Amino acid sequence: MAALSARARALISRSALHGNLSALSARSGTPLILPVKAGAYGHGLEVTARLAAEHPGVWGFAVAVPREAQALAALELGRPILLLTPPTPDEVPVLADLGVRLPVASLAEAEALPPHARAHLKVDTGMNRLGARPEEAVSIGRRLHERGVLEGVYTHFATSDEPDLGFAHEQFRRFQGVLDRLPPVLAHASNGGGILSLGELPGMALARPGLASYGFAPAHLRGVAPLRPVMTLQARVTHVHTARAGETVSYGGLWTAPRDTRLATVGLGYADGYPRNATGKAQVLVQEERRAVVGRICMDQFMVDVTGLEVQTGDWIEVWGRQVTVSEVAAWGETVEYEVLTGLGERVERIGVA
Repeated sequence: MAALSARARALISRSALHGNLSALSARSGTPLILPVKAGAYGHGLEVTARLAAEHPGVWGFAVAVPREAQALAALELGRPILLLTPPTPDEVPVLADLGVRLPVASLAEAEALPPHARAHLKVDTGMNRLGARPEEAVSIGRRLHERGVLEGVYTHFATSDEPDLGFAHEQFRRFQGVLDRLPPVLAHASNGGGILSLGELPGMALARPGLASYGFAPAHLRGVAPLRPVMTLQARVTHVHTARAGETVSYGGLWTAPRDTRLATVGLGYADGYPRNATGKAQVLVQEERRAVVGRICMDQFMVDVTGLEVQTGDWIEVWGRQVTVSEVAAWGETVEYEVLTGLGERVERIGVA
C-alpha cells in the first residue's frame, strides 16, 4: 500500500545544526553533549541525532527519560548517551547494559550500580531540582571512583541566561569546590546560556547546549555566536475558497471578511503544536509574502488570507523558519520557544535536509 503524505513537515537543516554546534564548541572550548530530549526539542530524535553524530564536536547525547535513551541506543550511532533524570531501580541494569551513562546523586544509588555501569555524579549547586548537595557530593564521588564506575561530574546553571550572572558564578564556585576534592573526571556545567554568557570555563571537559544548538538565544545574548534556526516548518494548503464580505470565519465568528476574501485552509492546528493563543495575531509566509492567519486557530487547521495570490490545494506554506520566526510564534502564543518547538506533534513529518 502506498504511503500517504503528511499535511505538515519540519525540515531539519544539517548545515544550520552543524554551524551552531561548531560555534558553541568553539565558544565553550570543549566538545559537546547534545541534548536530544523531548524529540530533540521537537526536531525529531532520530533525524537530529543522525545529523549531529556526523559532527566531530559532538561527544555524545543527553536525554531526559529512559525510553529516550533506549530509542537512541537502538540507532547505534557510536556516541555516549547520558541520562539526565534518575532511573527507577529496575531500569538501572537495562540502561547499564545499553551503555547509557547514569546520573547518581546518593550513596544508595552509587552502591546499586552494576560493576559495568558508567556514572555521572550530579551536583546540585543551586538549581534545587536534582542532584547531591556539594557537601554530600564528594563522598558519593569518591565511592563511585572506588567502584571504578565514575566517568563524569556535572551541575546545571539556573540563571546563566539572565543578564545578572552573579548566581551563575556562585554555582560554578561551588562546583569547583567539589571537583577539587575528586579525581580527574569529565566535568560539565554549561548549558546554552552558560556557553554564550560565560564562554570557556576552567576545568570543564564538556558542555551541554540545549536550545542554542537548535538556533535560539536569549535576546541579550543574540549575536554572541552565529546561531541559525535548524527547523523550517511547512504545511499544505488543503482547501481554497472565497469568504464573501460580511461573512465570519472559524469558531466564534471572531473575524469578519471586510471584502470578498480568498482564503486558504492549512492542514496544521493546535493538536500539532501550533498555539491556539496566536489567534488574531499570527502570520505565515505564502509565496514569499507574509499573510495573516484569520479566525480562530482550530485543532487540525487554520485559515489564511491569500487574496491576490495564485494559491492552489497542495501548495506548501511556511509556518515558521528564518522569515517568520519561532520567537514570533511564541510571542503570539504568549509562551516561549521551548514550548512551541517541543509541542510540535507526531503528525508532523521530520525530514533532514542539507
